[in-house]
Amino acid sequence: MSDSPNTIAIRGAGITGLWQALMLARKGYDVTVYERSEAPFADTASRYAAAMLAPRCEEESAEAFVRDLGLRSIALWQESYPGTIVNGSLVLTLPRDRPLLERFSRMTSQHERIGRERIEELEPGLADRFEMALFFEDEAHFPPEAAMAWAQKAAEEAGARFVLGTEEYDKTADLVIDCRGLGARADLPELRGVRGERIIVRSEEIALSRPIRLLHPRQPLYVVPRGNHEYMLGATALESDEGGRISVRSTLDLLGAAYALDPRFGEAEIVAQGAGVRPAFPDNRPRIIVSPRYIYVNGLFRHGFLLAPALAELVANYLEDGTREEDLFADSLER
Repeated sequence: MSDSPNTIAIRGAGITGLWQALMLARKGYDVTVYERSEAPFADTASRYAAAMLAPRCEEESAEAFVRDLGLRSIALWQESYPGTIVNGSLVLTLPRDRPLLERFSRMTSQHERIGRERIEELEPGLADRFEMALFFEDEAHFPPEAAMAWAQKAAEEAGARFVLGTEEYDKTADLVIDCRGLGARADLPELRGVRGERIIVRSEEIALSRPIRLLHPRQPLYVVPRGNHEYMLGATALESDEGGRISVRSTLDLLGAAYALDPRFGEAEIVAQGAGVRPAFPDNRPRIIVSPRYIYVNGLFRHGFLLAPALAELVANYLEDGTREEDLFADSLER
């Protein structure tokens, strides 16, 4: 960018906006974040995320750039956030669905095919029901709320300011970075909502230490440990703009898949449930859309925690020397 800005206004304090604030404040910019909710993260889709950093598993359905940027993001999370848990991911199927595991193995890389004995070492509670799994050793996870709270605090320590409870922002700032997700759809009409539903359960009888993906022909499932004997159950991706409470059908599907994974989930306590709506463009690719004094960072689909750090780094590089990742940057929207 030819004229580097001094003051930057960031709109939106989901995980995308938080990482933009953190990265740019640490580089010495004068950053202010504006968030419409009065309480941090109250209106963000990020708080419904699983916060799995699983770039190798995403190879099964996502483009190569998701893997590449995701690997960079894991490094940035590890460098910055002490709560990053690198225990890998475990992908498995019931014996009757073995072809799904074989397909997943062909579509992904850097995994170890393991049998019952190794499953017993990694997750003792699963070895009596599963004979084979794929282990992705370098993948990571953490509870999303704790990670967002850390990101806000770290950005403030780096000098960023947060203004909550308002849609207004400083229009005289040298640069505005818009990270509002679906809140920016009036400007980005191609954006659509992708509803993600999740249930949080608590059980002292279950002891999982890493994200588990259960492949299933109708309803796949992921289970993510959150600490304090809590687990997030999720996997739904519905074309919908409606957040709020989870549907009965999804509840039955998720709980049924969890019971198939480990019958002890049948005795677990349901702690919370809900649905968030994630922003996506038609091709599910994120965009960094550049126009004079205004940049949109949007369309992260279901990869918010996985891509946010790397996208913040790409924006910072662009501001410093004009470097652009052509597959992600676009020029439009005269303002």
